[in-house]
Amino acid sequence: METELASLPERARIHAALGDPARLAIVDALTLGDASPGEIAHALDMPTNLVAHHVKVLTDAGLVVRGRSEGDRRRTYLRLQPAALSALAPPPLAGVHRVVFVCTHNSARSQLAAALWRRRTDGDAASAGTRPAPRVHPRAVAVAHRHALDLDPAGTAHVDDVVRDDDLIVAVCDNAHEELTGPIRPRLHWSVPDPVRVDTDEAFEAAYADLADRVDRLAPAATSGDTR
Repeated sequence: METELASLPERARIHAALGDPARLAIVDALTLGDASPGEIAHALDMPTNLVAHHVKVLTDAGLVVRGRSEGDRRRTYLRLQPAALSALAPPPLAGVHRVVFVCTHNSARSQLAAALWRRRTDGDAASAGTRPAPRVHPRAVAVAHRHALDLDPAGTAHVDDVVRDDDLIVAVCDNAHEELTGPIRPRLHWSVPDPVRVDTDEAFEAAYADLADRVDRLAPAATSGDTR
């Protein structure tokens, strides 16, 4: 099964197969090694007829395959199909060459997101604002420094001067997401609370952690193609 080609029905079938605790336990048991149905029954203290039922469901969903033993030809071993588990991830975003992170003032969240993206992917990224401030917020610069990110304190810009037609635009604040309804329109929206409103080191650290987690989740989907 090609992960990137997995359809919604295929993914739903895999999710349904994993929705039973016993079947999930079988998948766990097969994660690091193969086993016969009898060995699975013994390890999980489960009746063999019940194991057979669950294995059939897992096999029909493409999660498990059977193979005949090269020793005792009467014995069957079960092997997990990791590609089927990988198919649970959403399909990749096609045609992403550059990511532009947008917020209102381009003074904190969008700056941090772009710097995180460049470090995480080594890909092309930019940031912009709908009403850019004259400079990056000092606490954003400070939190970037604490996490070894490079921010230009004077490097703010307006979306009209930054965004290109083939950019993946990510709004990292609610205002930018709601304001950009014309030709420049975010494809993704991250509702990250504005740390400037609270204006504490803790608020900026929380925004950094939120953005870092979201960048880590987006990167595999957006970097499966050529992002440079």
